[in-house]
Amino acid sequence: MKVFDEAELKKYDGSSPENPIYFAYKDKVYDATTSPLFMDGMHFEHYAGCDLTDYIADAPHDEEVLSELTVVGEFKK
Repeated sequence: MKVFDEAELKKYDGSSPENPIYFAYKDKVYDATTSPLFMDGMHFEHYAGCDLTDYIADAPHDEEVLSELTVVGEFKK
């Protein structure tokens, strides 16, 4: 499985239509490309291409919603 660091993950922030949309959560990288909740790399005030671990604790949902997404790699800070 591919390993992403912060710089590599940033390439998948939704700003480039050639790249998929990824974000990290608890050391896993998720593909949100087809999610209607991550249009143009944004989910409400949260941006793709980075680690969202600290933000999901404040979300109105829990991490179970991530089971709908594909894990595409590991995130290493």
